[in-house]
Amino acid sequence: MRTPIVHPGADKLRYEIRQIVGMGKRIEALGMPVVWENIGDPVAKGEQVPEWIREIVGRVAAENSSFAYSPTKGLEETREYIARERNLEGGIQITAEDILFFNGLGDAITNIYSNLNPGARIIGPNPAYSTHSSAEAAHSNAVHLSYSLDPNRNWEPDLEELEAKIVVHPEIAGILIINPDNPTGFVYPQETISAIVTLAKKYNLMVISDEIYSNLAYEGSSMRKLASVIGDVPGIAMRGISKEFPWPGARCGWIEFYNRDKDANFDKYAHSIIEAKMLEVCSTTLPQKVLPVVMQDPRYYPYLAERTKRYAAKSELACKILGEIPQIQIHNAHGAFYMTAVFQLGALTSQQSLPTSPEAFEIIEPKLTEAKLDQRFVYYLLASKGICLVPLSSGFNSDLYGFRFTLLEPDEQKFESIVRTIAEAVKEYLAS
Repeated sequence: MRTPIVHPGADKLRYEIRQIVGMGKRIEALGMPVVWENIGDPVAKGEQVPEWIREIVGRVAAENSSFAYSPTKGLEETREYIARERNLEGGIQITAEDILFFNGLGDAITNIYSNLNPGARIIGPNPAYSTHSSAEAAHSNAVHLSYSLDPNRNWEPDLEELEAKIVVHPEIAGILIINPDNPTGFVYPQETISAIVTLAKKYNLMVISDEIYSNLAYEGSSMRKLASVIGDVPGIAMRGISKEFPWPGARCGWIEFYNRDKDANFDKYAHSIIEAKMLEVCSTTLPQKVLPVVMQDPRYYPYLAERTKRYAAKSELACKILGEIPQIQIHNAHGAFYMTAVFQLGALTSQQSLPTSPEAFEIIEPKLTEAKLDQRFVYYLLASKGICLVPLSSGFNSDLYGFRFTLLEPDEQKFESIVRTIAEAVKEYLAS
C-alpha cells in the first residue's frame, strides 16, 4: 500500500495459548486424541454449569428487555449491586458510577492500555498473562516491562527488583498484579499487596489488579482484593463472570475505579476509558441482568467452594507427582485453576526429544529450529503423547523455562493419568 498501515507494535501481539491449537489440530487429524490443557475454559473441559444457573439464564433471557441496549457503563441495578457488595467487604467505598462494564476482560484490557499515553508504561508480573503483556508491549511498541515472581519463594514477587525498575524507568505509570495469578495459581498475601500499594504511593503510580479469579481463591488462601488495601492510591480492579459461573461465552467483565477524586490525571484517564466505551455504545445486556440474580442465590458461594475444593485437591496431587522429579520445581496453587512447573536451570538442552511418528514429527519440525527450550519440550509432548500444554517462556513472556497446565479435568482418575503421563514424558525427555 502507498502508506504503512500496520501499527508499529503489531508484532508484539502474540497469544501462544491459542496459537498452539493449530499445531494440535494437525496432530489430532493424524488420529491421535489430543488433551487440551492449554486454555482455561471450564465448560469446554467438561465442567457442568449448574442447572439452577441455566434456569436463571433461561428465565432472564425470556424477558424482552434482555434484547435491548444497556446503558454504556452497564445496567444501573447491576452496578449498584456490585458496589453494595464491594462496600460490605470493607476497605475503599465506591458507587455505581465507579463501575464500567465491558465485553469480557479482554475488551477491558485492550481499552486500559490503548487509552494510556503512548509514553506511559505498566509493569507487570513475570511470568505474565499474555493478554496483558502483549497489549502493554503493543501499546508502547517495546518489550513488556516486568518484575519477577520467584519460584524459589513460592512465587512471591521480588519487590526489590520491582522498586529498582520503577526507579530506572520513570515512564512507568502503574503496577499490575494478577490475583489469584495466572499462570502460577499464586495468591498475593495482604502484606504483599500492601507493600505494592506503598510503592505506588511513594512513586505516584496507580495499581491495576486483575481479579477475574478472586472468587476462585481456595479456602485458607487469605485472598484479599485490592480495594481492601488501596487506601488513597489511584487504582483499577478488574472482575468478570467467565470463570466463576462459568460462562466464558457471555463475555461479561467490569472494572472498578478507585480514588478518581485523589488525582486529576488519573480521573482524566478514567474518563477517557469511559468515553471510548461510549463509542461502542454498551456491553452485552443478558449476562449483566443475570449477574446479581445468580450471585445473590444462596447456592452460589457453596457451589464455588465445592469447585475450589476440587481444584485444591488436584493441585496437591499434581504437586506430589511432578514434585518427585528433581529437575522440576512446582508449588501448590492457592487460587484459579492453573499450575506452573519450572525446569531447573540447565535441565533442558536442544538435543532432547521424545519418540514421535514421522507424520507428527513433520508437523513440529519447522518450529524446532527457532523454539526456546521449553517450547521444544511442549512440541515434542504434543507430537508424542497428545497433550497440549503452554510453554512458560513464549506463552507467558517469561525468562523461566517451564509449562502451564490446568486443574479443570472433572474426572479425577483421568486428571491423575494426564499428570502422570506428563511426568513420565518429562523423565524420558530429560534422559534422552
